[in-house]
Amino acid sequence: MKTIGIIGGSGLYRLEEFEYVTSHKLNTPWGNPSDEIIEYSFCNNKVYFLPRHHKNHFITPTRINSKANIDAFKQVGVTDVLSISAVGSLNEKLSPGTFVIIDQYIDHSDRKGETFFDDGIVVHVSMAYPTDKNLMDIAKYTLESLNIRFNYGGTYLGISGPQFSTLAESNLYRSWKCDVIGMTNLPEVNLCREADLRYLSIGMVTDYDCWNDEYSKVEVKNVLDILDSNIKNSNIMLVNFLKKYFKTKLKDNLNVYKSIVTPLNKIDKETKYRLKNIVPKLYLASN
Repeated sequence: MKTIGIIGGSGLYRLEEFEYVTSHKLNTPWGNPSDEIIEYSFCNNKVYFLPRHHKNHFITPTRINSKANIDAFKQVGVTDVLSISAVGSLNEKLSPGTFVIIDQYIDHSDRKGETFFDDGIVVHVSMAYPTDKNLMDIAKYTLESLNIRFNYGGTYLGISGPQFSTLAESNLYRSWKCDVIGMTNLPEVNLCREADLRYLSIGMVTDYDCWNDEYSKVEVKNVLDILDSNIKNSNIMLVNFLKKYFKTKLKDNLNVYKSIVTPLNKIDKETKYRLKNIVPKLYLASN
């Protein structure tokens, strides 16, 4: 059985198109998630939502507790994560207002290497294809049917922020063939992979960063103006995405249990307990 969790980025703090059911205030071994997880009902299916920066948007990108967010999703039974994020464009073809179905990542943030498996256990998961092809195809079908301008595939360059790039940095990232830039998808995508969650991020382009002389330099006011339009489209997109999602059979995801390198009998009980939501099979095998 599949269950979707939606992570809302800047501007997306609630799902107004869906029926509110309840809010879940959860604790995790990694601390508190960004906010309560809101449970909605859509066509007799459960949908979970988490505002990444809190509903009052006071959590800066480097302070987002991604481990707690993912653990909390696992606690309520989420199997698939759809991330909606505001991004800057490093590609002239991806103009403000374009939606980008992201498929690759380059981590240039201060949180590179953040993992659930940093103490008492060694686990190596493959990140060759970090986003789920089935979810990408559902997004493609949805955006095509709605005539929303989008790009299928794109490389996301992750920085820490909260400052935007310098001109030199922006040009450097373009030389790396990156398509969009953001501050929040990393380490989120890596942690979802470690937690056996299928992941997809749709980036909503708000600006051209600062490299394009023909457009205004990136400023918060400009970003917010485009963001408002993007959010309206994202709400329409989510309704239609979920209609298709609940009708689509998805393939099984990575089995992180098979990626454990440490001998199981050498992993202490404290480590197994800490990972009980992330790798439940590991915890259950010891009890």
